[in-house]
Amino acid sequence: MAHATVAALASAGILMGGLAIKPAFAQLAPDAPSVETPFGRAPLSFADIIEKVKPSVVSISVVAGGKSDKNAKGLPEGFPDIPEDSPFYDFFKNLPKEFRNMPQQQRPTQAQGSGFVITEDGFVVTNNHVVEGATKIQVSFDDQEKLEAELIGTDPRTDIALLKIKSSKTFHAVKFSEKSPRVGDWALAVGNPFGLGGTVTAGIVSAQGRDIGSGPYDFIQIDAAVNKGNSGGPTFNLQGEVIGVNTAIFSPSGGNVGIAFAVPARTATDVIAQLKKSGSVSRGWLGVKIQNVDEDTASAIGLSEPKGALVSEITPNGPASSSGLKVQDAIVQVNNDKIADSRDLARKIADYAPDTTVDVKVWRGNKEETVKVRLGKFPGSSEEIAKLEQGKPGGSEDPTNTALEQLGLTLAPTKGGGEGVSVTEVDPDSDAAEKGIKAGDVILEVGGNTVTGPGDVADGVKKATELGRKAVMLYIKSADQRRIVPIQLKKG
Repeated sequence: MAHATVAALASAGILMGGLAIKPAFAQLAPDAPSVETPFGRAPLSFADIIEKVKPSVVSISVVAGGKSDKNAKGLPEGFPDIPEDSPFYDFFKNLPKEFRNMPQQQRPTQAQGSGFVITEDGFVVTNNHVVEGATKIQVSFDDQEKLEAELIGTDPRTDIALLKIKSSKTFHAVKFSEKSPRVGDWALAVGNPFGLGGTVTAGIVSAQGRDIGSGPYDFIQIDAAVNKGNSGGPTFNLQGEVIGVNTAIFSPSGGNVGIAFAVPARTATDVIAQLKKSGSVSRGWLGVKIQNVDEDTASAIGLSEPKGALVSEITPNGPASSSGLKVQDAIVQVNNDKIADSRDLARKIADYAPDTTVDVKVWRGNKEETVKVRLGKFPGSSEEIAKLEQGKPGGSEDPTNTALEQLGLTLAPTKGGGEGVSVTEVDPDSDAAEKGIKAGDVILEVGGNTVTGPGDVADGVKKATELGRKAVMLYIKSADQRRIVPIQLKKG
């Protein structure tokens, strides 16, 4: 009887002291079962909230892979990457099928995940790893209707992807929360675990600012049950607003152990805005490898406290390589922002747009110095970073790099500021390699024009391309000999 009385009072919105309380959650009906908390009414059931938001949650089916039996140049898979101007190209391309030792075709793979609609015209948020490599994407709602979707853009650093449903229908959408949740707040996860269909789990926000080793961004930790297939699904607060995008779980067994991580709403909204605008996320990039300054490091370099980020390596061809930054510099400030540690530096640099010039304050030789660095664009893939770290041209969007790749050469200014530009590496599959150009050679002229830096070589290649020429003339100095070498251009 006492329990019934308490429940009745709670349902009426009355405190034990007899004071009426204004409902804290607009989605709760006046007669919805609820209980008083120090922060207002909370539902005894999440049914009303789920009924409101579940129509926006989708199951995502992905088909990926399925190799063609021809490579990018139209040759049978498994044959050498023969240049199109080679006399053997047509021979291998038209080789009768019975003479081809074709490898077995890879079958396409299927995967499932979750997502949610954020606009009435059908933009959908999910995880990058759910749709990575997809050749076909379908989304389905609770009514099991499947609709085709196209990939608008992805951001591997935050594991966010944006899709657009190919339909003229109007969809039920949810919005992101503008407020950060507090530890202890309710968290409702909705998704498609194990392909079972729309599933709801409840828990609380367990922690914020979690580092899960996937970059400089922090994640929300929740204890709502999240399993395989929940990836890309939303986590809601009691207002029916998205506080995070489910992206990872900690699981020694492969199943739920009550530790899941979500991309915070604030991070997700910034990324989605860029994906919607341009299909990619553009971040500033310093081009250094860094580590935290611990107490021993601070003591060794004379810093009064263990703060900042220590430069352990400078990426060749990266923005910092020509800025004056040095290995063992401790970066303590960028513009007016103090740097707490290496992750803090990575986040702050990423917030700047590429080509922004920043003042980097470093601790060097027992004193502070300021170095100006013009930031580059953070490479879009690990392959691009690897090329830069090997001293190769990186970033396919850079016109200079693209032009030099057509030659198959990596170039650098000559030592001591001498004439021409030095060849530092030669692509073994390039015409330049076949013509005997090697590392250490110096390019003096391109197309009859004097060369003073790599940019002049790139300009010569671009000019030849604009004129419709398939080769460019280089004037080369090898040791004490000079010669003119025509180099065929790769198709870029």
